[in-house]
Amino acid sequence: MNTIGLTILVRMGNCLCARETIEINGNKYYIRDCIGEGGFSTVVLVESATSHKLYALKRITCHAQTDEKVALSEVEFHKALCHPNIVECIDSDLVGVPDLVGNKTSQVLILLPYFPRGTLHDELIRRQETNTPLEETTVLTTFRGICEATLCMHSAKPHPLAHRDIKTANVLLKEDFTPVLMDLGSTARARVEVNGSSDARKLQDEAAEKSSMAYRAPELFNVEAFCHIDERTDVWSLGCLLYALCFYKSPFEAVYERGDSVALAVVSGNIKVPDSHPYSKDVIELIESLLKVNPEERPYVDWIVNSVDQLINKSAGAV
Repeated sequence: MNTIGLTILVRMGNCLCARETIEINGNKYYIRDCIGEGGFSTVVLVESATSHKLYALKRITCHAQTDEKVALSEVEFHKALCHPNIVECIDSDLVGVPDLVGNKTSQVLILLPYFPRGTLHDELIRRQETNTPLEETTVLTTFRGICEATLCMHSAKPHPLAHRDIKTANVLLKEDFTPVLMDLGSTARARVEVNGSSDARKLQDEAAEKSSMAYRAPELFNVEAFCHIDERTDVWSLGCLLYALCFYKSPFEAVYERGDSVALAVVSGNIKVPDSHPYSKDVIELIESLLKVNPEERPYVDWIVNSVDQLINKSAGAV
């Protein structure tokens, strides 16, 4: 799981950073605070030396050129994906040269907007503590924005892209509650032909490293030796996220917290909906349509967007 996704771009805790400055393509920034770290990445809150505006700076440490290639691909995904519901890469830079023999590293720097409101995950935790669920219209409009971001990725040229780690902790919130999908470090080509056990192990290992268990699609837990994987891995994650919008957490979060087998729970396809809730039958049916264990039974995101639009219109007509 990409642990940095839980805190990236959001100030959490009081991690102390030494007072220092950093330059990105000649522009100077003051480092104000640490706001997240995980694996070989750290995220710091920085202030522009000229405008004094705050930003989030993701620093990816690279020990070899292969690490650099992976980190720079995240920058390329940002450049390829321009959408109001996908976090913008404001600037980027590569500093240093990795050298395993000389014990030297390089850093890929990715400058991103800073979102003081935090993530959807933070918002839902606050609401769970006070037992104040989102109104259905807010659930649908928020979910629609996330689906629009996902559709942009799935429509990418020349190859459709999959986020592979869509979850509430990877959705930032603007002050007006507009959702913004972040953390493209897990992004990959959406459509994969798995030809043999070696390919299967590689994909399964990548999913284990980059896709959060409570949102991971069934076909990524135990990848078959000969199969086709497509963008509907994200549709499963969207189903988990829609469930969380209604009930605060992924339907598999409790399994993970108990230490039970998330893989077994996911492949069983048993989704428990609370007996008492404020949501319409249409919303529950939409959740169930996305959480199909067989990916061939899941819809594509354009169908989801159209379905959500119909539900929003229906909800508006009922007011």
